[in-house]
Amino acid sequence: MPLLPTNYLPANDLPRVFDADLRYPVDLHMHSTASDGALTPTELVALCATRGLTHLALTDHDTMDGIEEASAAAQLAGLCLVPGCELSTRWQGINIHVVALMPGGLQGSLVEGLEQQRVARIKRAEVIAERLEKMGLPNALEKAREQAGSDRPLGRPDFARALVAEGLVADWAGAFKRYLGSGKKGDVKAHWPEISDAVAWVVASGGVAVLAHPLRYGLTRRKRGLLMDTFLAAGGQSVELVSGQQNPDSTRDLARQLVERGLYASMGSDFHFPGSHAAPGSMSLIPRTAAPPIWQHPRLVHLRDAPSGMLGPGS
Repeated sequence: MPLLPTNYLPANDLPRVFDADLRYPVDLHMHSTASDGALTPTELVALCATRGLTHLALTDHDTMDGIEEASAAAQLAGLCLVPGCELSTRWQGINIHVVALMPGGLQGSLVEGLEQQRVARIKRAEVIAERLEKMGLPNALEKAREQAGSDRPLGRPDFARALVAEGLVADWAGAFKRYLGSGKKGDVKAHWPEISDAVAWVVASGGVAVLAHPLRYGLTRRKRGLLMDTFLAAGGQSVELVSGQQNPDSTRDLARQLVERGLYASMGSDFHFPGSHAAPGSMSLIPRTAAPPIWQHPRLVHLRDAPSGMLGPGS
């Protein structure tokens, strides 16, 4: 096993409170080829090991298809894997993401919920393809499928790669700026569930619902608070206090909003592919805060001292 970077705390020293600006060998928001990531679950786990992580979650978009492969890789690498996924939801007409951490694996009402999400993604991809064809990308669905390299439901990143391959834009950023970003023709609003419904799936299925990257939705502080109130009322339990790189002042202010509501603090890089601005375990420091770490949640507290490869209680 590689040595932990000197600015990481050892796994067995994960704190019961965040009392200093430190880094932890934990990343609870990452993606693989099971959705729109560039690395297979096995490759992702291997990269996490080389970067000194000890606890990780695979949270592909609206699917847990990569968990079995990731679990086997985690056991071989001596890492603790938390099964999960990232659910697309709606709140006041805004697309909001909820990370589902599922220590007991996929079960309960989340099974039907993910099937509902799969169908929504397929229909959404068909509409995106139709619009992009009118904008100059012929056979858009087939070209995006080639980029995906599998039969999983397609997402906007697959169409972005197709646009780059066809020479219509220079890079990924250009594809979103011109065709796929918020408000553009390729930004198709799928029939995602209301956030309260998605949170209910997670909680009823033995999981912990985490509000993903709350600082990225362009909300005012007041409206972000209203979102958290809705999330909390539905049974949501945690918020990503840190998601990738953030302004320290914004992070401290977000921490105050968590404390006011008694929410647990989670963390994740939202890693998708090597060479991007994010890497496994790469995120801003967690500030001193009274918001409890997510591994103190009753459904996840066993992970604090979990043996390698552990998926859930007693496994």
